[in-house]
Amino acid sequence: MSTRLAKQGRLINRSKQVTFTFNGTSMQGYEGDTLASALLANDQMMVGRSFKYHRPRGVVASGAEEPNALVGLGQGNRFEPNQRTTTTELFNGLTAISQNHWPNLEFDIGAVNTAFARFLPAGFYYKTFIHPKPFWKHVYEPFIRQSAGLGKAPDKDSRDADTYEHFYHFTDVLVIGGGVAGLQAAKVAAQSGAKVMLIEQTAHWGGRAPVDGGTVDGEPVDKFVEQLVSELEAMDNVTMRIRCMGAGVYDHGYVLGYERLTDHTPGVQGPRHRLWRIRAKQVVTATGAIERPLSFAGNDVPGVMLAAAMRDYVVNWGVTPGERVIVATNNDDAYRTAITLKQAGVDVLRIVDARTAAGPLAEEARQLGIQVDPGKAIAKVKGGKRVKKVALCNQEGIGGAREEVECDAVAMSGGWSPVVHMWSHCGGKLIWDEANAHFRPDPERPPLGANGEGFVVAAGSANGPLALSDVLADAQTAGEAAANGAGFTPKTADAPKGETTAEAPMEPVWLMPSNAEISLRMKSWLDFQNDVKVSDVQLAAREGYESVEHTKRYTTLGMATDQGKLSNINGLAILADALDAEIPKVGTTTFRPPYTPISLASIGGEARGEVFQPIRQTPMHNWHDKNGADWEPVGHWRRTYAYVRPGESVHDAVNREVKNTRENLGLLDASTLGKLIVKGPDAGKFLDMLYTNMMSTLKVGKCRYGLMCSENGFLIDDGVVARIDEDTWLCHTTTGGAERIHGHMEEWLQTEWWDWKVYVANVTEQYAQVAVVGPNARKVLEKLNAQAGGGMDLSKEALPFMEWRDGKIGEFDARAYRISFSGELSYEIAVPASQGQAFWDALIAAGQEFGVMPYGTECLHILRAEKGFIMIGDETDGTVIPQDLGLHWALSKKKEDYLGKRAHSRTHMADPERWKLVGLETVDGSVLPDGAYAVSDGVNANGQRNMIGRVTSTYYSANLDKGIAMGLIKHGPDRMGEIVEFPGTDGKTYKAKIVDPIFFDKDGEKQNV
Repeated sequence: MSTRLAKQGRLINRSKQVTFTFNGTSMQGYEGDTLASALLANDQMMVGRSFKYHRPRGVVASGAEEPNALVGLGQGNRFEPNQRTTTTELFNGLTAISQNHWPNLEFDIGAVNTAFARFLPAGFYYKTFIHPKPFWKHVYEPFIRQSAGLGKAPDKDSRDADTYEHFYHFTDVLVIGGGVAGLQAAKVAAQSGAKVMLIEQTAHWGGRAPVDGGTVDGEPVDKFVEQLVSELEAMDNVTMRIRCMGAGVYDHGYVLGYERLTDHTPGVQGPRHRLWRIRAKQVVTATGAIERPLSFAGNDVPGVMLAAAMRDYVVNWGVTPGERVIVATNNDDAYRTAITLKQAGVDVLRIVDARTAAGPLAEEARQLGIQVDPGKAIAKVKGGKRVKKVALCNQEGIGGAREEVECDAVAMSGGWSPVVHMWSHCGGKLIWDEANAHFRPDPERPPLGANGEGFVVAAGSANGPLALSDVLADAQTAGEAAANGAGFTPKTADAPKGETTAEAPMEPVWLMPSNAEISLRMKSWLDFQNDVKVSDVQLAAREGYESVEHTKRYTTLGMATDQGKLSNINGLAILADALDAEIPKVGTTTFRPPYTPISLASIGGEARGEVFQPIRQTPMHNWHDKNGADWEPVGHWRRTYAYVRPGESVHDAVNREVKNTRENLGLLDASTLGKLIVKGPDAGKFLDMLYTNMMSTLKVGKCRYGLMCSENGFLIDDGVVARIDEDTWLCHTTTGGAERIHGHMEEWLQTEWWDWKVYVANVTEQYAQVAVVGPNARKVLEKLNAQAGGGMDLSKEALPFMEWRDGKIGEFDARAYRISFSGELSYEIAVPASQGQAFWDALIAAGQEFGVMPYGTECLHILRAEKGFIMIGDETDGTVIPQDLGLHWALSKKKEDYLGKRAHSRTHMADPERWKLVGLETVDGSVLPDGAYAVSDGVNANGQRNMIGRVTSTYYSANLDKGIAMGLIKHGPDRMGEIVEFPGTDGKTYKAKIVDPIFFDKDGEKQNV
């Protein structure tokens, strides 16, 4: 049985007892325990069930690589599934429940799958769930959906009670991993004067070294760790964070760090998790190495554990997973576990070494009275919910001639694999180390930065060395390289001298015994969580899955929540053997961030509730709200749809605003329109590529309407561009397009035209902008000037149509654009956002004698539709090109290229059958349904009416006293006067005549007064 030892436990405080519950049973642990160590101390060997066969699962590791011991933590709005017991720190009141079983952990109906295992091999679902066809909907799909997923999802109605945050940090050198290698590399880099950040995923510095032992410069290694930590903490240029995992390494030295702040102290004020967004000139990955399991029948039985993990539980937490232990290995490191267990009073029955010879540690074990069996293997572990006995055999055999030994725990070690995930995230390549049978970083092919130089350096065992002396020497070199790469000169110094017991070479062992018969291979597990066996990978190879990526997906090897940390190398080796290929030829699967799962809430950070997507408000928002605004969402903004007066319907309000704006004076809050400043020597060239028409030839002080297309030729935005000075333009975008178009510009600048001297700034919220519209527009502005004793000349001659001026309007600093989206005399006036409300108030006051009235977005839409102006999102839907809308005049024939130009020459884009923009008038004056489709005679292959177009915009025009619409119709401009039918969802069929899309003031006389 597993139990707490009377001594040992360097990380626990035996004076502080902690109470927790597991599956409703109250248990005791100590401060400093992990949930895994506390469960083992309470002899809770089985902690869950596997995904596919529901086999009993126990703790197999001691860190982030744990695939088995996943539980649901917490209750109510603090419940979280799939939490690793090995990384969960114990605290008073912790509540955990096991997963993936029904009705309970001890008796699980799903375990019946084990009896049918031979009928459920890898990929069985690809062959099973296709016949008979009707079964899919009524049998297979419901079954798959019910079976899918691991753990229980939190209650959909509960709200996370904790808070989360993001931190931004800039550093010269980031060191990921706080073991001896990471500490030494950080010290070397910091001594050069570089700003260093050091992060460690666990709660303790030093990594494995204090457990594995050894000396550094004649002192015990744990003392060396304490000294290093003390020195680093005293340096002002060093930032150190524990419980902070390096989650992912990305381009340009961007790294995500995931810090667990209060998981171990719930109830403490402050955020629970913090996501660090780090920019580093150089990254050192000192992420250590992970011990590999051995593949033998029954290696998944609770009580079978990694040898180093068993050593951790004894030394760190004073827990032994068993009282009678057998150690199986192919390397000398496992002997340390046997010696540690023996010295702690645990009965170590055998060391089963697949090699024929071992190093000095074997002799030390023998002197302690431990039997060493060279050339032997475990044929099978017997037991269901815990280990009961082990059958031993010769390694070079099929598993016969077995000797059975009763025991209650097995420590296994198949060698060590460097943690190369961080190195690989951003393109670092690997090489196969034949001597140690693992992949390690290739220093000749590191992840490359923008300058073509490597920006990631591997250090310590993450780079391949495993002996303490080699680890420290490698860390010294890595720290110096990182300092150099960041532009600093490291101090000249020798690496600390580490000493540990010499080890004999390890011997690759991918299967025990090496020629195991099929009955054993069918019980030899590679992926413990997903129930992938040696026989599954061999089956995949026989069925033609030669690519490791294909095998991964066919068998689900390495696709569990641990991302194959324990299973990948063994699986690759089995596949290589089945294909009769070398392991490096088979290659590796892709390492993707995050390194271990991170909470979704930490990704969201503060963006939740009201600030998940903050409602953006213009400076005049409160005035609108007090004056009857009927709000509508436009992008992230709230805009006024109409200003509804008491006793008035929204429809009546819109009609009132439409007539008043044409006849008197209307004010529109246009602050939400995107305003992007594009500046630099290459700004004109840049805008020529973005817009379909020429912008580089635009003169200072003038404006030009422009269209933007995607590289596929589809219209994505439009707006007025103003040239501010020789190298500065201001681009107006649609309200919903400001951030999107800003991102569009930045994407092209950063990925294609990175060497162009152009800068883009989004100044949308820096200005309040008011459209002053109607026959009295000029009068009200001139009145403001008169009241202030002078101001900007706003006459037609001084400020012609499609020009702009800076100056004073009344008491306000203003930029006046002589542009119109209504067809009326119109000025768009931009003032600093801080003056927006005051300017609006002044216009309202001065405009009383001119019939001033604010109007909303629906009035805006009707006015523009009367003039036949398009609206992005109405006339466009991601498939429309400028030519469809009759905007050929906005496509430059002078420019060699612009985004979308080549796409417009595609056969489909130039197809004369494309639907074209027209105006539509119902024969009875009614309003067409929005989005209605135009139909013609006949039916298509599916028996549906043939469609020949659709309505894009439709309104009632109070000015024209009839319904007007715009639409895309097949051969539309050639069919003027024709009547087309539009079936409505109300059962009626609407008839409309195809007309010119300009319904009002076709010659534009009103806007040019």
